[in-house]
Amino acid sequence: MATVRLENIRKSFGKVEVIKGVSLDISDREFVVFVGPSGCGKSTLLRLVAGLEEITAGELSIDGVRMNDMPVAQRGLAMVFQSYALYPHMTVAENMGFALKMAKVPRPERERKVLEAARILQLEPLLARRPRELSGGQRQRVAIGRAIVRNPKVFLFDEPLSNLDASLRVQMRVELTRLHDELKATMIYVTHDQVEAMTLADKIVVLRDGIVEQVGSPLELFHHPVNLFVAGFLGSPKMNFLATTVTGQGPEGLRVGLPGGGELAVPVPPGAAALGSPLTLGVRPEHLGLAEDGSLSGEVLVVERLGGTTFLHVAVPGGDLITVQTSGENPVRMHDRVSLGFATEQCHLFREDGTAIPRPVRHPLAGRPASIESVPQ
Repeated sequence: MATVRLENIRKSFGKVEVIKGVSLDISDREFVVFVGPSGCGKSTLLRLVAGLEEITAGELSIDGVRMNDMPVAQRGLAMVFQSYALYPHMTVAENMGFALKMAKVPRPERERKVLEAARILQLEPLLARRPRELSGGQRQRVAIGRAIVRNPKVFLFDEPLSNLDASLRVQMRVELTRLHDELKATMIYVTHDQVEAMTLADKIVVLRDGIVEQVGSPLELFHHPVNLFVAGFLGSPKMNFLATTVTGQGPEGLRVGLPGGGELAVPVPPGAAALGSPLTLGVRPEHLGLAEDGSLSGEVLVVERLGGTTFLHVAVPGGDLITVQTSGENPVRMHDRVSLGFATEQCHLFREDGTAIPRPVRHPLAGRPASIESVPQ
């Protein structure tokens, strides 16, 4: 397969700069996901790699060869779009082999490649069908198969699951993970769905307004976000944020105030912020729990029961609404008063400019409050 390098890539449409100096290294056989909100530049960046847009400034190279002025057909890439774009009058086999036919690939070789792609994607029983006879997930697999038969250096995916329903999206995520493992291919994938990013990627690139906010593995970004934007974007439900100030410091870290007068010791370097400094406290729903004598209390306004998990939406002093993850059997009801405990080792602190105060690196599964499932009487 191939390595991809972007060096200070910029893209402007007239006077509007939409990609603002992106530098990134993508290793051979790596599955990299570009993620971010609508309008952040992720699809534009993918199109620059593909050659569908002209690079304004910077260098793009694949396997060490400069690609800025290389025609699309000579870059050795294959792209799967959000729309399946299948020819309705052709069979599955004809759709998958059409690009090879146009490239004058001999028929025996063409049929061999189509059959191999069909085997990988479990499409062999469907080769004689036409697109109208397929489900949405099957059509998307045909579109992926059309890319596989070309044996590209790099696969590019532009939100390929957006048109599928929820259950098919889960199924196709599994299919794509298995496909990446079997093909051992370099893949670049664009999505606005952070769940897709977390479940598919070897490496996530978080974009905002044409700038890379953070690059790293899914767990690295989840447990050690560099700023408020990344912390709030990754995770479902999203991280809770509370405005706070530093009330003290010691060997246990910084002590910060909580709504209602409580305090919490967060294990970050004691000198990371001065006494009285305004900060933002971040804590994920799974790192909060019901406790007999917790440091924060509030009223449950909404209860979401999802079977094995229950989410409580709790109003705390000051008007903030925070989300707490508990077990599915939790008996708490709307308008109950609850007391909350924190997994302090998993709490985050952010400065006024939004940057994170670094935390000690811990095992990602450690740090739940001991009384996480005890319900106050």
